[in-house]
Amino acid sequence: MTWENDAIGQAVRSSAPHRLTTPDEVEGAIGHPPSVIMLKQIDALDEGCRAVLARCPIAAFGYRDADGVGRTTFIGGRPGFTRVHSPRRISFSLPEPGAPHGPVSFFFLLPGVGELLRVNGSVAARRGAEITVDVEEAYVHCAQAVLRSRLWQPPGQAATAEATAGAETAEQAEQAGQSPEFADDGPLSRPGVARFLAASPFLALSTWDASGGSDTSPRGDRQAVARILDARTLVIPDRRGNKRADTLHNLLRDDRLSFAALVPGRSGVLHVRGRGAITDDPALLETMALRGTPPYLALVVDVEDAEVSGNDAVARARPWSPGTHLDRGTAPDLMALAGEHLAANSARSGAGSSAFLLRAVGAVPGMSRLLRLFANLLYRTGMRKEGYEDVRTGADGRRRGGADRRPAEDVRTETPLREVRIAEVRRETPSTVTLVLEDAGGDPDPAPFDFLPGQFFTLVADIDGRPVRRAYSASSAPGSSRLEVTVKQVEGGRFSTHVHRRLRAGDRLALRGPSGTFHAGPQPADETVLVAAGSGMTPMMSMIRARLADRTGRDRIALLYSSRSAEETVFGAELARLAKENPGRLSVTHVLTARDGRLDADGVRRWVTGISPARDARYYVCGPQPLTDTVLGVLAGLGVPDERVRHERYVSGADTATATTVPREMTVEEDGRAVGTAVVEPGQTLLDAGLAAGLPMPYSCTVGNCGDCMVRLRGGEVAQNEPNCLTPQEKTDGYVLTCVGSPLSEVTLDIAEP
Repeated sequence: MTWENDAIGQAVRSSAPHRLTTPDEVEGAIGHPPSVIMLKQIDALDEGCRAVLARCPIAAFGYRDADGVGRTTFIGGRPGFTRVHSPRRISFSLPEPGAPHGPVSFFFLLPGVGELLRVNGSVAARRGAEITVDVEEAYVHCAQAVLRSRLWQPPGQAATAEATAGAETAEQAEQAGQSPEFADDGPLSRPGVARFLAASPFLALSTWDASGGSDTSPRGDRQAVARILDARTLVIPDRRGNKRADTLHNLLRDDRLSFAALVPGRSGVLHVRGRGAITDDPALLETMALRGTPPYLALVVDVEDAEVSGNDAVARARPWSPGTHLDRGTAPDLMALAGEHLAANSARSGAGSSAFLLRAVGAVPGMSRLLRLFANLLYRTGMRKEGYEDVRTGADGRRRGGADRRPAEDVRTETPLREVRIAEVRRETPSTVTLVLEDAGGDPDPAPFDFLPGQFFTLVADIDGRPVRRAYSASSAPGSSRLEVTVKQVEGGRFSTHVHRRLRAGDRLALRGPSGTFHAGPQPADETVLVAAGSGMTPMMSMIRARLADRTGRDRIALLYSSRSAEETVFGAELARLAKENPGRLSVTHVLTARDGRLDADGVRRWVTGISPARDARYYVCGPQPLTDTVLGVLAGLGVPDERVRHERYVSGADTATATTVPREMTVEEDGRAVGTAVVEPGQTLLDAGLAAGLPMPYSCTVGNCGDCMVRLRGGEVAQNEPNCLTPQEKTDGYVLTCVGSPLSEVTLDIAEP
């Protein structure tokens, strides 16, 4: 791939392009901004702005650190991630290691909506990952960048032949272990960068003025929004806009810039930092013409750094997934909001008659819809004059039925997260606590937590700005409005440390589940044999509590429980009480390893034969793998049929390790039928990439415990966290878990039911 032969590169190299250096030159090229444009800006967040932030799941964010190094990224992950403390103060989490300092800027995106909300301000405080910002100005930005890029159309349909061809060429070079063929080894020759740029139609561009004021502006184009000239140089066309030209005026005073680029369907982000210059060189602009219409100006960027990385906010927001786009009935009307700002500022500026007229027009029934139709007409007309074809605006650009959307029957329903509040944190042992959870909605008659005794739930907590997920078995009986999960402190465990050191009553978590096949069925056996060690007692406690709650029951439960010491015996006092109150139904035998030594096969065999279980007894075993294997071996030797034994072993809660340093393509099939493709970013799981691209990936727990995300690997190599719930036979048969799997190469997965 030789960029030096590209038409744009030839145009630049034929002669040094003319550069604009004064505001008069810029305004001479693009014109003066109409006064009405500046009247749409307000200095605090009104009710309409707050409504946008409440529905917004993702935003672009531009900032500089204390050393003046600029960075643009995407933040968020869920609607309402921005907390509004007052009309002039907001806060949010920034999980990346950067430390914003001084002026910052945002634009907030609503999936499916063209217009966006821009907010500028300055950092007021930083506390860990939490950033507090004082708001200085806000205004609605027109939809042209989103419309040009077809940002909200289904992934893959917006790419032009040129962008696709560029991406394929770059991909071929990367697959061969080579960077694209540049004259030198610059930032744009790094793995994945050229391919990403060739497919990216949209970016967020951050600049700063001489006094440090910040501005982050959207840029979108039908083809690649930024074109590579060589390993160190990019060019970005500057097409028709609202003529505010904040970016251009900033670059005249301070040429440092940064941007973050998106590719629809991918959760990775390309981060670029460099210096920009403005040019009106006709030869260069002509190379970026659409149907004979060149852009007004272009930015030539001398790139200092470029890197593709996974972005948690994009992955969590899933802006290209079915169902995330707001429809006309639920989306805030940003055109109407801009009109309200204009009316309010006109009144303050003394244009009372104009303000009255604007408000009167806005109050006419149905006028908002007419204004939207008129605005859409203006968008279409203006963009067609620029050379854009097939312009979709407003609701037309959102996903609906037909060819632009996967048939409803092909979309698997995602298990929703349930927000819960911690009602109590109860200390069980020095190293174990129980979280008592209830619905966070405050409903006086909340839905009960229904599950089968022994099943687990996945807890999701924001830790240092990132979502961390861990699976914990319920220790309470099902059917109550409160759910109890018991968490043991694990040395170096990120989630358990967070639970033990930080969580308090009143804090909130998200919950998914129930999951898992390790459970007592709805019809209990006449006799149940339980063997547990350490925190493996948690699901057993749920079984015991559920059965003993039935006072009319006649079943018998025998428990063998191994703990390190009496002090570390979870539920020790309650087990003693229950055994005393139910002498004919519950017997408990404790093994304290600090006193008795580890439970071995002889000890297990003596205990099982001593309780003389009935031939139809059911067995449940939960604990570390060595103990589980020991117990299963003893039961097999005693002739207990496999179908009467269920077991669960501890599964590591470690984060999925990075298996690759370059993006890898994932192809998804179902019974041989193509479903779609996605790109798995470095450090990302197969599941996260598939969901971010809107693919119907099966899953439940997301931490490798339940097996619901098990798929067959048809091609390529995958690395997985170990241990996990896959059996040796399932691994031999070619199955992988997408929630803890990362690709080592391009992969093909079959998501058909195993």
